[in-house]
Amino acid sequence: MSFFIRNQRDTSSSKRKINGFNTKDSKTKKTKRKTKKHFDDNESIASTDEELAEEQKRNDYESDSNSEEEETAQEKKIRLAKKYLAEIEEEVRDRKEFEEGAIAKRLTEDYLETKGRLRKLVADKYTGHKEPFILRSKDHKDSITCICLSSDGQFLFSGSKNGSIVKWMLSNRQKVKSLKGKSKKNQQGLKSVKCIAVSTDSKFLAAGSDGSKNISVFSSSDLSHIKDLQGHRDIVSALVFRKDTHTLYSASMDRCIKVWDLDDMAYVESLFGHQSGITSIDALSKERAITSGGFDGTVRIWKIAEESQLIFNGHGSSIDMVKFINDENFISGGDDGQLCIWGALKKKPLCCILEAHGKDEENGLPMWISSVTALLNTDLVASASVSGSRNGIIKLWKCGESFKSIHPLFEIKIIGFINSLAFTSDGNFLIAGVGQEHRLGRWWRIPEAKNSVVIIPLIQSTTDT
Repeated sequence: MSFFIRNQRDTSSSKRKINGFNTKDSKTKKTKRKTKKHFDDNESIASTDEELAEEQKRNDYESDSNSEEEETAQEKKIRLAKKYLAEIEEEVRDRKEFEEGAIAKRLTEDYLETKGRLRKLVADKYTGHKEPFILRSKDHKDSITCICLSSDGQFLFSGSKNGSIVKWMLSNRQKVKSLKGKSKKNQQGLKSVKCIAVSTDSKFLAAGSDGSKNISVFSSSDLSHIKDLQGHRDIVSALVFRKDTHTLYSASMDRCIKVWDLDDMAYVESLFGHQSGITSIDALSKERAITSGGFDGTVRIWKIAEESQLIFNGHGSSIDMVKFINDENFISGGDDGQLCIWGALKKKPLCCILEAHGKDEENGLPMWISSVTALLNTDLVASASVSGSRNGIIKLWKCGESFKSIHPLFEIKIIGFINSLAFTSDGNFLIAGVGQEHRLGRWWRIPEAKNSVVIIPLIQSTTDT
């Protein structure tokens, strides 16, 4: 049985934030100007050019004011639409990309993105990769478990099993700031960071760790601690911010999702339904989240405003990772080696690749998919796996028409567990968090691996296909 539990201190209507405008009644005060004048025959009338011009200016101003007051709602919409078109035209012209149909294309993309169905065809342009850059920090003494990027693409955050968090500058690939993990000398640090997430405006950084059942909230600028959010009954396994908001969604091994409002640092509600510990979570701009339920074999989309959920069944074993491609499609992977593409309107995968990364040469089992990601609103996705033979493999894929097929592009070999993947927003780099152990456990270890962040420059062809 699945259900939602709200914070009892606040009603749903008062707690939930809805974008809109205040519609308080107001009365417009109008002042009447006395314009009638009586002139005697002997009085002089202004006739100089300066006085006539001043009088005409006053008349024009009053005319404009009256026309603005008389503007209807429909006329206002038309005026704002024309203004928006002019801004787009100017933007396109400034970029020297103005051509016939450019404005129509931009409007179409804006509409599709709003509806969550935008799909830019970029995958065919990717032909390979250059030599990766390796970022290492002495603070990351254990496996990198998670990474996240700021929305402007300037900063990268990484978390490790020893509880450390490092902030990196991507332009020069240098460490900016770090938090040390919990130790005998540092009792205030975190223990084994499992997940991190940064808000769209880069104001907040949230982290979940093994050491407690709380969510630690930091300022992403200097990594100063702000508050611990309490409520989960087990390890917090996944975190994500709703796009362009300070709403945080958290998932836990206690099988529960919680919604938090970081403007007030307050709990909002809990969502129940998964029958096993939740392994990942994702969200975009809509008021909903998507989760993978591990061994319960389900992916669920939580429609928070409607207080309902959609249940998707697939895979033959644990579903470890799920990621939105756009608002209507998403990708998942698990320990059965399957890579699946889904649509929000169907309970079964639109397409599924069995043994997407092949079989393990040592035991003959499918290669475990440890991480997936997608270049948002495009047809490009990536997945990572690891085998007992120490070879971590990242594969880039092209999603076919209507996401009903998936085709391999090329692969990248990295030694170690690839615990987290992320594309930069411009699609020029793929970033991987690599470690000697899997992020969720210590079933086996790869001593040859380096605990590091790997930045992979991607090669794109300049010719149109």
